[in-house]
Amino acid sequence: MSIDSVSTTARRATTRRASRASRVQHLVTADETSLSDLEALLVTLPLCSTGRIFVEVPDASYITDLDVPGRMTLTWLDRSRRSGAPGTGRGCSAGTALTRAVTAWADEMICDADDDTRVSLLGGYLGTADILEHLTERRGVAPSAIHTPQRFGLLDAR
Repeated sequence: MSIDSVSTTARRATTRRASRASRVQHLVTADETSLSDLEALLVTLPLCSTGRIFVEVPDASYITDLDVPGRMTLTWLDRSRRSGAPGTGRGCSAGTALTRAVTAWADEMICDADDDTRVSLLGGYLGTADILEHLTERRGVAPSAIHTPQRFGLLDAR
């Protein structure tokens, strides 16, 4: 193999990595009250979509098969198997598991304010408000990249 073919191969690999890095990733959240909204959203996503979907439910009986793009990871968060605030002995309240999971994911996966992440927050008000605050204030995600239910009025003030 000649030096020219090695450098061409290296350039192609760099180009592939750069194009992969510039792809849009999706972050989608939902809970048991928004499963139909989640299903409607999922059918609008391109088959090649990448990203993460978090769904918080009261217990395992809510877990169902969803048609998710192959490059997206779906995580079910069963509240009945999680604890509430540390040291309280309480169960996990609505929105808590979702907020914990999404903020941890965002802290690891959203590295720069100019990351191209599109966010759809379909869960209940409390979790959605906490996640929105974390994404915009701590991770620098532009409010224009985030969709929340209009009835919450969360993005009107931003």
